[in-house]
Formats: sequence, structure tokens, C-alpha cells
Amino acid sequence: MSTIRRAAVAGSFYPGQHDELMRAVDDLVVDADRFRDLPRPPKAVIAPHAGYVYSGPIAANAYAALRPLHGQISRVVLLGPVHRVPVRGLALPGGEAFATPLGTVPLDQPACRRLSELPQVAVNPSAHALEHSLEVHLPFLQHVLDHFSLVPLAVGDATPDEVAEVLDLLWGGPETLIVVSSDLSHYLPYTLAQRVDRDTCDTILELGEAIDHQQACGATPIRGLMRAARRHHLQPYLLDLRNSGDTAGDKDRVVGYASFAFVESQP
Repeated sequence: MSTIRRAAVAGSFYPGQHDELMRAVDDLVVDADRFRDLPRPPKAVIAPHAGYVYSGPIAANAYAALRPLHGQISRVVLLGPVHRVPVRGLALPGGEAFATPLGTVPLDQPACRRLSELPQVAVNPSAHALEHSLEVHLPFLQHVLDHFSLVPLAVGDATPDEVAEVLDLLWGGPETLIVVSSDLSHYLPYTLAQRVDRDTCDTILELGEAIDHQQACGATPIRGLMRAARRHHLQPYLLDLRNSGDTAGDKDRVVGYASFAFVESQP
């Protein structure tokens, strides 16, 4: 019997109806489609995962950068932090596909089987059932890419080496995109958040790993990506840095958001 992970936050984090969601994502990507200064299309991106009214414009800058690759990328390795279910290592969902109001995305079954042989990777459907950090990226990916399969990983208590080993195993070539999901600081006053988030972004731009979970809820997958990016000679670019006080919230307690692209260095 087919098992599909149904959308858990459609209608709350983003529009729950097909046409409304398509318009919302299209508007966000079109508004962001002005970053054309990357030397090459991205191999990896970091993007936030809050409700679209808050972080959608920042995430859209990462996805607009992928539009030239719409017919090339056929697999997305998507990593995001767990918010509801504690996980040791990294969790695969099992099943066959993820669904959003825009349709279903098949899982890359051979890749999932390869990963499940690693000691730090387990199948844990409950870690994915209500998790928003992966789901909110799927409508953007469905909009900017043609057809792709998905390797979704909910990341819990893992080391940078454990995450980097997963990425190295599925690194592939130009057909594979890596997406790391993370917001930045949470509930700081606006001016303090700007300083803290700028420091976090500077660390990422240096491919550094000195990032904790107060700076980024996705610090664990980010640290793993930093390690893999150094091995694979990726160059990071900051595409956007804002917070909820800039988009749809007040400035007393804000959440920070940034989007990055990582491109392969010329040989």
C-alpha cells in the first residue's frame, strides 16, 4: 500500500489551496528574481522555514537563484531540524512520497536505502509527521524545479561529521541539490537580533562551525553542511538577511531569517 506523508501545516504556514499557494509562491519568487550576480548556479542553499508571511520573501531569494537549474536538478536532499520529536542522529520518514497542495513529490528510494545503512540514520515517521521545517520548502521547490525526487532528513542530536557523511554519500553531480532549513535567532529585540544574526551570517560566510542553537535552530545541519562545503570547495554567498520585524511582525521580539547560496569553485 502506498504511504504518503500528508501536508501538516498547509493552511497555517502557507496557503492550503492549490491556486492560492501557486500564486503566493510565484509572487514571492518573481519579487526575489533579481539576484543574478552568482558566478554559477548553487549546489546548496540555506533558507528559513517560518510561515510565508514572515520568512517567505527571504526564502524566495534562495529559490529564485535555482530557476536556471529547473530542468537539471532531479534530486533534492533536504535537511531540517526537529521541533516536536526528539531524534538521535538523522531520521528518514519511510513511505513513498511527500504531499503538498501543489502535488506529491516521490522519495528517492535507492538513496534512502543507502542512507539507512548508516548508523546515524533511522526510519522514524513520527519525526516527520508534524514537522514544518522540511514541509514549507516543498512548494518553493515544486514551483522552481521541473521534476525531482526527495531525500528528506529530520535532524536531531547529530555531530557535524555524521551530517557531513550523509551529504558526502549523496553529493552526486549537478543533478543533486542540497537544501538546509534554518531560521536564525529567536525572540530578541530587533536591533540586538540584527547584530547577532549578522555575526552568525559572517560565520557561515567563512564556512565556520561555531554556531549554536540560540543563533540558528538548524545549527546541526548547518554545521554539517559547513564541513561538507569545505571538503567540496564550495563558496558561500549571502542572498538575504532580515527578520520578522522587517516583514510581518513587531520589533519587540523578532525571529531572524537568512538565505545563502553555495556554489562550486572553479577548478
